Amino acid sequence: MKMDREEPEAEARAIAHPGGSAFFWTMKRAADLAVAIAVLPLLALASLVLLIANPIGNPGPLFFVQPRMGRDCRPFAAFKFRTMTEATGPVRGHDDPLELDRITPLGAFLRRSRIDEMPQVINILRGEMSLIGPRPDFFSHARIYLRAIPEYRDRHRIRPGISGLAQVDLGYAEGLEATRAKVAADLYYIEHASFAMDARLLWRTALTILRGQGR
Repeated sequence: MKMDREEPEAEARAIAHPGGSAFFWTMKRAADLAVAIAVLPLLALASLVLLIANPIGNPGPLFFVQPRMGRDCRPFAAFKFRTMTEATGPVRGHDDPLELDRITPLGAFLRRSRIDEMPQVINILRGEMSLIGPRPDFFSHARIYLRAIPEYRDRHRIRPGISGLAQVDLGYAEGLEATRAKVAADLYYIEHASFAMDARLLWRTALTILRGQGR
């Protein structure tokens, strides 16, 4: 998928370093890599199962690739297992509520169980994502937020995450006011990130999955 790399002036400005020690961010990256490598066999198994199941319950490609805004406001291709029927017109975003009528029965299970997020371990290995951090937005939406919300740029000081404080506390953010609340939570995480906070967020994410409260 070709992504527009022409960044507006607001995106091109230098982004300050996050809070916390260099040791924390180094160990956080090491932990991300260790978990991602450990999950690779599960990703391979899930891919094999879905290759067999998709023709019945979710016809179409195995993966969905979407441009999202990452660290330093740069675009990257986020990988997910596809959970929707293929779009015949413009795509609003894989998590957009207006697109939810396209979710297939198998796709609904993948979302509730968060299995659809598993391919993002590839993004972690590529250095584009972390286990915990600000949830990356659909790139075209993010460009709008950059202009509308002054603090939005600052949430891209670190790698985006598969889960994060805003996602756990607030869920899906729709509209400018909800996005402002999400930005506030993301900035709090960036300035106060710690091993203890990451552990709490991983635990709360696991509880959400076990309770079947995924999107």
